[in-house]
Amino acid sequence: MTSVEQHTTGDSGEPSGAGPSGYAAARLRLLQEESRSGPSRRSALAALTDDWLAALFATAQRETGVRGAALVAVGGYGRAELSPRSDLDLLLLHDGKAEPRALSALADRLWYPVWDLGVALDHSVRTPAEARKTAGEDLKVHLGLLDARPVAGDAGLLAGLRTSVLADWRNQAARRLPQLHSLCRERAEQAGELRFLLEPDLKEARGGLRDATALRAVAASWLADAPREGLADARRRLLDARDALHLVTGRATDRLALQEQDQVAARLGLLDADALLREVYEAARVVAYAGDVTWREVGRVLRARAARPRLRGLLGTRGAAAERAPLAEGVVESDGEAVLALAARPDRDPVLALRFGAAAAQAGLPVSLHAVRRLAAQAKPLPVPWPAEAREQLVTLLGAGEPTVAVWEALEAEGLITRLLPDWERVRCRPQRNPVHTWTVDRHLIETAVRASALTRRVGRPDLLLMAALLHDIGKGWPGDHSVAGETIARDVAARVGFDAQDAAVLGVLVRHHLLLIDTATRRDLDDPATVRSVADAVGSPGTLEILHALTEADALATGPAAWSTWRGSLVADLVARVASVLRGAPSAAAEPAIPTTEQERLAVEALRTREPVLALLARQEEDDAVGAELVVAVPDQPGVLPAVAGVLALHRLTVRAADLRSLELPDLPGEVLVLRWRVAAEYGSLPQAARLRTDLIRALDGSLDIQAKLADREAAYPRRRGVVPPPPRVTAVPEVSSTATVLEVRAPDAVGLLHRVGRALEASGVRVRSAHVSTLGANAVDSLYVVDPDGKPLPPPAAAPRAAALEAALR
Repeated sequence: MTSVEQHTTGDSGEPSGAGPSGYAAARLRLLQEESRSGPSRRSALAALTDDWLAALFATAQRETGVRGAALVAVGGYGRAELSPRSDLDLLLLHDGKAEPRALSALADRLWYPVWDLGVALDHSVRTPAEARKTAGEDLKVHLGLLDARPVAGDAGLLAGLRTSVLADWRNQAARRLPQLHSLCRERAEQAGELRFLLEPDLKEARGGLRDATALRAVAASWLADAPREGLADARRRLLDARDALHLVTGRATDRLALQEQDQVAARLGLLDADALLREVYEAARVVAYAGDVTWREVGRVLRARAARPRLRGLLGTRGAAAERAPLAEGVVESDGEAVLALAARPDRDPVLALRFGAAAAQAGLPVSLHAVRRLAAQAKPLPVPWPAEAREQLVTLLGAGEPTVAVWEALEAEGLITRLLPDWERVRCRPQRNPVHTWTVDRHLIETAVRASALTRRVGRPDLLLMAALLHDIGKGWPGDHSVAGETIARDVAARVGFDAQDAAVLGVLVRHHLLLIDTATRRDLDDPATVRSVADAVGSPGTLEILHALTEADALATGPAAWSTWRGSLVADLVARVASVLRGAPSAAAEPAIPTTEQERLAVEALRTREPVLALLARQEEDDAVGAELVVAVPDQPGVLPAVAGVLALHRLTVRAADLRSLELPDLPGEVLVLRWRVAAEYGSLPQAARLRTDLIRALDGSLDIQAKLADREAAYPRRRGVVPPPPRVTAVPEVSSTATVLEVRAPDAVGLLHRVGRALEASGVRVRSAHVSTLGANAVDSLYVVDPDGKPLPPPAAAPRAAALEAALR
């Protein structure tokens, strides 16, 4: 035992571990013990702290002469759940008989040693009556006292307070629990949902430690109880993660920042940061689901209590049985939930679980916890391949819209989904590191099905659309390209659930090419016949194209706000129309220059007439409420146009959302003119005046405006705060995409002046940009550049790779 635990006495008569240095040394030894972790370390740390504070309290009592007092641990310390950097939540309870000066001296002798160690302290001094009164006024104080535990002094003081506080909590449950639920919802709105955050707050986010503590408080009210299966283990895993985070950072933090995740994972013995997040997400899912079930039960009980007096008046002393309205075979509605009918036999009806979920989702009802657990325990396995009814019920469940999410998650929480679809296990709670994504892989698949359900009227085979939505990212649980891996899995799942070979093949194509339309529409030249033909060859039929179009939109909408817009939708629709024409047998359009719009032709004529750049700036409201514009620039063909225009836009703090560059030849006018069409948004403030843009562009082209120097000066004056270092830029030469140009694809962190640097590097390498297609996804830019040699021909393959490498080196 340590000296603190032994309470041995030195020459001064004070326990040798009572001093801050003795406690600090013992605490450090405990935290450095590799064999001690998890609940064992937390309880040992609480016990060590108890001994130290008890010794301090005994000494302070002896010196001040105060009697009738107790030192009480509340909150997390009261639960003996001390993490390495947890604060101490202490209450000095007294009977009110001590002199105020003596009581103050007693408190000082307790609080100051804690502060001297640098440990955060939340403290109060109250009589039992004052503590009870404060608890009645402050919900958080009441919650803390529910976990009150004696550390030292008169235990009888606390025993009486605990009895009264707990009685108050139960007597006031009808008022207090709705307040607690509101507090949980507000916290979730501020901190987000833990299992979908790349940098989750283990304590405050929905499904975190505070929610787990709230469920303990609900159970203490005797009004309702949380589902206990897995809840204690989920809470332990969250606490273990927080312990490791405290030890790695040396700080009292609950936010699992990206840069610390690998170290936290290593301390917990996990493979990597993804394994850590998945562990944390699994735990948060259990807590959040338990919360959903518990709060629904609280609401049901409170509604029943409110209705009981009215029923007694109407029915006398007799009660009324809950009405049971049929929903489907073996499924009824009772008291606002979908439950199993009295005659339902899960052990004889293998389709019942899917029929139950589909009926609940179609009716917009939550599912009964008891019913789901009964299905999990008794359901008869489905034969493989599934019967037609099972497949139809799965499609019905997926097509129910928003209610699908809650029903699916309830079935998944009890293991029914992975039993029905074993491949689901690999994507369950799997994190997505791409910041464009809002959800984990499994939730994204369900959200895609929800979005697809609104598009089923646009396709001839809505069942294939909904299944493709469910499976399009199923390959993310496997190594390599998730689309390639997913195609194989999708075919296997399709056969398992009873689709015929032809439908299984279509699902395989949809999963394999679910990114084809959006990638091609935003990164390729749609006027190039080779582009359209390659998409037509991959898709194969008009019916598959129709489904793929809807899947593309559903997938993007379910990804996040940066993945879809009216502009992206119009590009995809344009591509689909061209591909559909080819699939119907019409020849692909010839590789002729695009027909200019009236406005583009006007600007081009003016540019050739004046031999200077001209432009038009049309303001528009962006979908994210930024101040944006459509900018069209016409410039007589000359070197350096792309970097000059891009640089001027950067100088004026215009963010490029999309760009398109084309060369036009006009009849009756000599020479070529470059027409650049941009979608831009003001970084902040209002849009610049078109005249200022034109003036700076003229200066940039004649060399009197050094854009590179101006951008460097601004970067030096206002350096951007950097978080996690992004991956380096990557440039690749994409083969066989165009018959008239070489395509270089640039993937890089979006940054001020990026397109300017790209243009300068290409000019320096002696290639011309025939067209450019720029898109921004969150913090990343994906630019496709169609380049030709000085003679206007595609670069020979041996020359394309070195040009791509040179551009990549310049961007790094």
